[in-house]
Amino acid sequence: MRNRIPQIIRDGGTEPVVYTAGRGEYRHRLRDKLGEEVAEFLAADDNTAPEELADVLEVVHALAADLGVDEDQLEKIRAAKTAERGDFSDRIIWTGNR
Repeated sequence: MRNRIPQIIRDGGTEPVVYTAGRGEYRHRLRDKLGEEVAEFLAADDNTAPEELADVLEVVHALAADLGVDEDQLEKIRAAKTAERGDFSDRIIWTGNR
């Protein structure tokens, strides 16, 4: 969970039950959270999609950090892949080969 959520729960008058996960559990939970956030994005309408996409990005950044990759490194990897293989801006759909 986001690290400010326990305090937000406390501010609402309830005491949260939390613990700090070990590395393996943390990575597993982040992967699960990524799936959850992607599902929420896919179900969102155009009004809420940007907020859900920001949640996906937050989890991606947490996963990258857990792998020892900071945001600058992640961006360099993304840019290198774009330079090599292109991006998605042309809306090209591949349907197979002849």
